[in-house]
Amino acid sequence: MLQFLVGTLVSLVSIGLHALATVVAIGFARSAGLRHTARPRSHLIGVMMATAVVLMVAHMLEVLVWAATYGIVGATAVENGLLYFAFVNYTTLGYGDVTPVREWRLIGPLTAMNGVLLFGWSAAVLFEVLRKTLDHLEAAKAPGFTKS
Repeated sequence: MLQFLVGTLVSLVSIGLHALATVVAIGFARSAGLRHTARPRSHLIGVMMATAVVLMVAHMLEVLVWAATYGIVGATAVENGLLYFAFVNYTTLGYGDVTPVREWRLIGPLTAMNGVLLFGWSAAVLFEVLRKTLDHLEAAKAPGFTKS
């Protein structure tokens, strides 16, 4: 039961970090995406790249939180590489070359479940930023468009 409690708490921290990153990414995308530009393709690429970078930083911070948790609870030996173990679990890569101690063997699947959820969330954010930016760029071409 302790594994589920710890996994749930760390997942909530990760979700909170991701929510914050989403707010930052969308705020940036809105302000940058609404600018009138003479080079719409380059502008779109810049908005998408910046959004992706913010989300990737969030994922890396989330992996760091999982790695720290592994160290705190003693889920695996430190010499096995806590950060590596966290990345393998979070990304569902699953090499299997580092395994948790028996008492914490559910922490990997809980981490993977969190990572899958947050990667899906990131994909949805990227798609929405792309859609909104494209909508704005199309509207900017229309006659009578006023900069807002």
